[in-house]
Amino acid sequence: MKKLYFIAIYPPQRIINEIKLFKEDFAYHYQNSKAVKNDAHITLLPPFSRETELENDIIEAFERIDTSLSPFEIVLNGFGSFPNPKNPVIFVHPEYNPGLIDIYHRVKKQFSFGKGSFNPHMTVGYRDLSFENYLKAWKVYQNKPYENKFTVDKILLLRYDGKWVPIREKKLQ
Repeated sequence: MKKLYFIAIYPPQRIINEIKLFKEDFAYHYQNSKAVKNDAHITLLPPFSRETELENDIIEAFERIDTSLSPFEIVLNGFGSFPNPKNPVIFVHPEYNPGLIDIYHRVKKQFSFGKGSFNPHMTVGYRDLSFENYLKAWKVYQNKPYENKFTVDKILLLRYDGKWVPIREKKLQ
């Protein structure tokens, strides 16, 4: 049997709750119900499928990620978007951060099948967001203020079991 896995950074619950309010706005005003299903996070390795008997190999690779770097602060500042007509996305925008780029490359070193580019973001609207509703939402969100910050002190390995469940964490040190 196959399962889905991914690696991410999760902000503190207070920020997850704040971003959930934006997601609920998308569900209510822009018919984007799938936005509400997942908690806010920054993806370091997108979901990938593996046989469950390989889970120990995935965990071992995750444990080998070099996390010998100091915790760092992420500043969230406003919103951004990927205006792809087939799959538009609106997200909370993290400012450029060398620590974030560094941890991404450390993850990619252990999981070389990850995609080549890295555009860190915290998704608000996506999946069942039509392009028409994306355009309406973007008019509202492109200049909408949102600022926050949090310290990244760990990364998580998650498995999909009907919902995303953390199965391992690695602290930055």
